[in-house]
Amino acid sequence: MVAAAADHLHISIIIPVLNEAGAITATLESLQPLRRNGHEVVVVDGGSHDASVALAEALADQVVHSERGRASQLQAGASAACGSILWFLHADTLPPPHADRLIQDALHPESACWGRFDVQFPERHRLLRLVAWSMNTRSRLTGIATGDQGIFVTRDCFEQAGGFPSIPLMEDIALSRTLKRRSPPACLRQCLTTSARRWRKHGTVRTILLMWGLRLGYFLGISPRRLAGYYAAHRS
Repeated sequence: MVAAAADHLHISIIIPVLNEAGAITATLESLQPLRRNGHEVVVVDGGSHDASVALAEALADQVVHSERGRASQLQAGASAACGSILWFLHADTLPPPHADRLIQDALHPESACWGRFDVQFPERHRLLRLVAWSMNTRSRLTGIATGDQGIFVTRDCFEQAGGFPSIPLMEDIALSRTLKRRSPPACLRQCLTTSARRWRKHGTVRTILLMWGLRLGYFLGISPRRLAGYYAAHRS
């Protein structure tokens, strides 16, 4: 698809939130140029007790309320969205310049119906740079994307894949597996800038080991519900 032919492809940017008042404003402000280009921002709240909803209402096209849980929230956002392309973005993540054009140009009908961005952290810590490199390289080699990488997909492909499965963890991996059967992902080297707060809070090495362990467990067939319980215990 040439750039001129991509202009009609309307993007719905879907952002799940739960008590994200500290991060959501910066993310939504970074998306205002895309709104001015005719794209849509849909924020899906899972029951926040802070100012997330009030902050989002001023900077989004829709604020949708959903059952708590990332898969449920993402699916609710997709159902409410109007765009022919769905872009799932975390609440603490900033897009690269001209992200809409990058997404539109990446979705060639003859090659890819979905894709993702590379990621980087704002901090230049050596270990965090290694984490980002590892995430991006692993994804490029396996064709599997994570939510941190801002998965985007045509609505037709998303619906044919059955959307996000109703599981409490690993919904991004599960969707990637299904989408990968339809086409390899467009792996964009332009970077989303995502917060390192999770890594700082729990320790970078500890978080690396946790995430590797969870993904290994999932690929070995351990149920997402059991993995979610382990993840929740670790975070608490």
